[in-house]
Amino acid sequence: MGLNALQLHAGPRARAHLRERGLQPADVRVIPAAAGGPKGLALLPLDRYLFGHWLAGSTHSVHLLGASIGAWRMAAACLPDADAALAQLAEDYITQTYPHAPGKPPTARVVTQVFGERLQQRLGTRAAEVLSHPQRRLHVFTSRGRRLLHRPGRALMPLGWLGAFAANAISRRNLGGWMERVVFSDPREALPFALSDYPTQHAVLDAGNLAPAVLASCSIPFWLEAVQDVPGGPPGTYWDGGITDYHLHLPYADMADGVAPGWGGGPGLVLYPHFTPQVVPGWLDKGWKRRHRASSALDNLVVLSPNPAWVATLPCGKLPDRSDIKRYGEDVAARQGAWRVALAQSQRLADEFAELAREGRPVEALPLA
Repeated sequence: MGLNALQLHAGPRARAHLRERGLQPADVRVIPAAAGGPKGLALLPLDRYLFGHWLAGSTHSVHLLGASIGAWRMAAACLPDADAALAQLAEDYITQTYPHAPGKPPTARVVTQVFGERLQQRLGTRAAEVLSHPQRRLHVFTSRGRRLLHRPGRALMPLGWLGAFAANAISRRNLGGWMERVVFSDPREALPFALSDYPTQHAVLDAGNLAPAVLASCSIPFWLEAVQDVPGGPPGTYWDGGITDYHLHLPYADMADGVAPGWGGGPGLVLYPHFTPQVVPGWLDKGWKRRHRASSALDNLVVLSPNPAWVATLPCGKLPDRSDIKRYGEDVAARQGAWRVALAQSQRLADEFAELAREGRPVEALPLA
């Protein structure tokens, strides 16, 4: 049979459900999408199958949650032509280039301007379509600076980040004193669970702030400039949503019961196409391995992720990531070629999911670690 590209991990409640009923579109109530930069390229063929085909006939609401590139992916998935929009996202991401002086990286201002124009072109001009999908409800996660990160200047920003790192080292919740979560949501339906796990504010997504909110969610510190005063949100400085919610480790198990006709009871499943089986809460938690463990909040979570053994067969033996920009330097064609190969080979993730999710088949998942 050969090496499987796709692996499944699930929380206890989700594992029991999969053994009894398999996996069906009517079971899925929430789909998160993590930050992670170019790693998200490997998930786009799976996204295209999920949103362009497998979920196309769903009649119940499905909440799409995204941080950073995940916000871009989920916004594209809300367009009527989700398959084509996600394919365009892959092409845009692979071919992105930014004017810069020879031998020097592009400035954060240039990257912000060029990237912002692309988001406006792909999403801003189609915001009404994104926010009128009959079933899909978009929620964009951003991080809003507080204290020295509220209105940072060049001198204060490093001090602010130092304070944020120190606070997070004590506890994740302490990070909320420096960086709060702001979620911009489709006004038609609120998130189906409360966000009491971390200091949070909520704002309404509309046609005027969709592109700025996604840009804010993608604003990696020092790579892009922060977004000031996203329209409709609390005033201040907005950064990458992955800072507060790197992998969106949220209280999914607290969802109210009921999801769709035919659902067998319980809160419904959270289906998570992800580049790793671990669900790390915030970007600053990457070094704190004890914070990577599964919790009861993930009891109804199903993670679809690439098999590490299969990942080793990709160019450079890994998923695309930001280190490739330095690795290939000015040889843009070589970087783009490697990313295209990884994208093409990632079609196997979609193909294997299609076989796994055939209606009525029991599915065996590994436990979340």
